[in-house]
Amino acid sequence: MKRKLTAAIGIAGMMVSIAACGGSGGKSGASDKGADAKELTVWLTVDAQNNWPALVKAADDAVLKKHPGVKIKHEYYGWPDKNPKLDAVLATDKAPDVVEMGNSEMLGYMVKGAFAPVDPAKFDNSGQWLDGLKTSVTYDGQTYGVPYYAGGRVANWRKDIAASAGIKAPPKTYPELTADLDKIQKKEGATFSAWYQPTRDWYAAMSFVYDAGGSIAKQEGGQWKANLSSPESVKGLTEFKKVVDTYMHGDKTKDESDRYIVYGQGKSSMIFAAAWEGATAADPKNDKTGKLKNNLENFVMPGPSGKNIPVFLGGSDLAIPVKSKAQALAAEWINAFTGSQGQKGLMAKGNLPNNKTDLATLKNDPATAVPATAAESNWFVPMAPGWGQVEKAQILQTMLQDVGTGKKPVEAAAKEADAAIDKVINTK
Repeated sequence: MKRKLTAAIGIAGMMVSIAACGGSGGKSGASDKGADAKELTVWLTVDAQNNWPALVKAADDAVLKKHPGVKIKHEYYGWPDKNPKLDAVLATDKAPDVVEMGNSEMLGYMVKGAFAPVDPAKFDNSGQWLDGLKTSVTYDGQTYGVPYYAGGRVANWRKDIAASAGIKAPPKTYPELTADLDKIQKKEGATFSAWYQPTRDWYAAMSFVYDAGGSIAKQEGGQWKANLSSPESVKGLTEFKKVVDTYMHGDKTKDESDRYIVYGQGKSSMIFAAAWEGATAADPKNDKTGKLKNNLENFVMPGPSGKNIPVFLGGSDLAIPVKSKAQALAAEWINAFTGSQGQKGLMAKGNLPNNKTDLATLKNDPATAVPATAAESNWFVPMAPGWGQVEKAQILQTMLQDVGTGKKPVEAAAKEADAAIDKVINTK
């Protein structure tokens, strides 16, 4: 999915009033509040409006069949516009009843008490929700949303360049990958990036950390503590630095925001990126080589551990604002939209489903086998109250740039990052 998921940070002070309202539903889910509501307002992004409007209508029809006469209103927003609008309306008594959130946006709102708790048992396939998505809707032991769909990360390379170096098939193991990249790097020369890996791309770097058994942070005695300087995390960061040093010959102060554009310029042969980026690089307006359309190939990224590397699992969740006057009806609509039939429709549109059962079926289709297999091993950010402050301060990006440019050794940069994380990660 062509969009960048960002954490919800710096939520306006108006949110304090929301927290004071509390979660009326408790463990029983979104409670029975609004079971007899006559109106339902659903906020979705333009992805649904443009790509699967029939699925939205099917959910409406399911609710209307059970509750004749209910008026269902839809509003659609672009990703940059949604959260400012949501922040403003949550301070009023006109909150929507259902709102789509990027999964990395959920935490800041859950911490502030903006969303009502829900009972997972009321939603289809909740026992099989993908781990990364389940984590994204869980805070302090309660569930505050329902996973909608997922988007993973895959390796993508140019078949033509690989073939010119004598490589006939994508690598299955990490040693095979580095051996192939060594051949490509030697053939293409020192200014070419066999693997274009932006230094500040913390999503990729943390995949190496988790693959090595490390983590960004872990809970100890009810508190979160940074863990980047642990031996396991340092091992992962050291391997990431080796990748950058060996194969990345571009600007080592860049992030991943324009990676698909750089890839389209033809100065690299591989990326490890969101699944949409390869296809976007091959779009005629981005492909400056004229060669990418039939020469790009996705494959599952192998990890140094010998297993598939864990990937950051992006995606969307659906939540019910705590100020909604139709919480029970909202929960019914969400289940109709994200349930078994809805997931089939979303998969038909090229999305990864929200659950492991449906994900397994995609592995049998060559068209979807790579992203489905890659998504099986995944990680997500620490669900700590101060995580938004960690992201806002760009602590991970600063550490990675210091490491990638050689400004600081891995161990020193990791210790400095841990100290900065520990100052804010437990702060609401």
